[in-house]
Amino acid sequence: MLTRGVLLGDRYRLGERVATGGMGAVWRGTDVLLEREVAVKVLLPSLVADPEFTARFRAEARMLAALRHPGVVPVHDVGQAALDDGSQVDYLVMEYVEGEPLSARVRAVGRLDPATTMSVLAQAADALHTAHLAGIVHRDVKPGNLLVKGDGTVVLVDFGIARSRNMAGLTAANMVLGTASYMSPEQATGQPVSAATDIYALGAVAYFCLAGQPPFHGDNPLAVALRHAQEDPAALPANTPPAVAAVVTRALAKRPEDRFGSAAELAAAAADARDATLASIPVSARPPWALAAPTPGLAAPAGPPTPPAGPAAAPPSATPVSAGPAAPRPPASAATEPTTEPKPTREDALGSAPSSRRRALLVGAGAVVLVAVAVVAVVAVVALRPGANPGTADQPPALAGESAAVADAPLPPGDATTTGPRPSATPGASRTATAEPTGSPADATTSSDPARTGAPGGTPTGTASSRPTPSRTPSSRPNPYTAAQACGSGYQVIDSATLTGGDGQRKGRVFLLYHGGTGTNCVVTLKDTAVGTKSAASAYLEVQGRARSTDSGSFDYYAGPVRASAAGTCVKWGGSTGGVSYGSGFEHCD
Repeated sequence: MLTRGVLLGDRYRLGERVATGGMGAVWRGTDVLLEREVAVKVLLPSLVADPEFTARFRAEARMLAALRHPGVVPVHDVGQAALDDGSQVDYLVMEYVEGEPLSARVRAVGRLDPATTMSVLAQAADALHTAHLAGIVHRDVKPGNLLVKGDGTVVLVDFGIARSRNMAGLTAANMVLGTASYMSPEQATGQPVSAATDIYALGAVAYFCLAGQPPFHGDNPLAVALRHAQEDPAALPANTPPAVAAVVTRALAKRPEDRFGSAAELAAAAADARDATLASIPVSARPPWALAAPTPGLAAPAGPPTPPAGPAAAPPSATPVSAGPAAPRPPASAATEPTTEPKPTREDALGSAPSSRRRALLVGAGAVVLVAVAVVAVVAVVALRPGANPGTADQPPALAGESAAVADAPLPPGDATTTGPRPSATPGASRTATAEPTGSPADATTSSDPARTGAPGGTPTGTASSRPTPSRTPSSRPNPYTAAQACGSGYQVIDSATLTGGDGQRKGRVFLLYHGGTGTNCVVTLKDTAVGTKSAASAYLEVQGRARSTDSGSFDYYAGPVRASAAGTCVKWGGSTGGVSYGSGFEHCD
């Protein structure tokens, strides 16, 4: 019998049981050999005698181990152990991750605003795309399996009933796989499942976030499942933007071929709808980074203070979640009446063709090789703190769309390089632009700089220093945002330039980021002076052979993001703030 203290395989000591599903129970445990906390999923003893269940369980371990990606928690081990009563159990060992299910978040606030919903949808779709590329269909996507981690990232969890397309013959006897409220029509009618099955479920999750309830109700799971196959859901709330409603409607199409062609396509459409929604909302009413509000009472990470002016806190920077002050608890209306947010605009739709360029990025001190798609999702175990609830003060901060692998640390002074084409597998060293440059690239634009004139709509100049310029820490309060937050989930910083004034003070930083799954670049200019106060700033991105895209004007925190699909094509990038500008030549070509 499984109880607290049982040692599996002479290595994994079980602690508390944190979840139970159709295939097994999840325990919080300890790897006594490596002295680390783990999550141990144990197949229910009553199912071990069924060879089909055992085969599925071991195949699940192999599939999860195959999902090699920085955003996927690795499978540590899989095995079989004999208990004291003579019974056998199969188990899977994974990294232990704490967080709050999205279902609890929605229950706490009633429903999410459209921009937040699209942010959640884009992140979850990115995660599923990685699984789909490996031939894995989740089959049970629902709000309870979308976890809000401590760093604010939305992660997809519990592939416990995931099934590879190569395992079509393995099914659980007399068991309906999938939760009826989010079950696709093909699941409800016993048809083959595919990636489109998960896309439908994500559409149902988005409906739940917007309406505060699933698309269909019924007296029993079978009745609910049949309604998915036969009926259209009620209309979304009247205040749902058309772009958001269109994404949800297409994802919920009855026929798989009428849905999005891939989870990556859904992710791109959701990101576009999010940005279109934010662009139509007055700055004073925008949710912080497309969020309804921070999860009530959640601990904010140590680091920059959040912007004032309201009950909703700004998203955190990429810092450890342990020592920061608790975020204020917002009222229930925070889901629909959020506070200020810098203007994220989307200049170009995300491309859909991934490429091999810029996949190997230096993260910290080591090289991380990105696989087919960059996501910010993690395959993990839903593990709520004992006694936790949406009102406590020790839970994740918000649904910020940022990968925890990217931390925009202050750039070291004097770390400059010359411009020009170079391989993009390794990010370029940071550059320094000054208010009194010694030269400019030959291909730089010469129109007026809005950061100098304060007139929106101009194109930033391409001036850059030919030698490193020391910078001092600005007296302004720190910018609470990071480049990865501004660009969205899946983007990684590959280059940057520091904007230093003639007085030696750092005015801001321009970042070039890349999304390995879509082949898309993103440029954002973060302010380091006058943070939280409107002042001129700009960001631009030019793909060779195409017109330049620019975001310029008066902003509180940053200019951009400016995005463009540029797989295998050279790009120019740059930006300005505080009277200083930077512009690159065509580079990052491969």
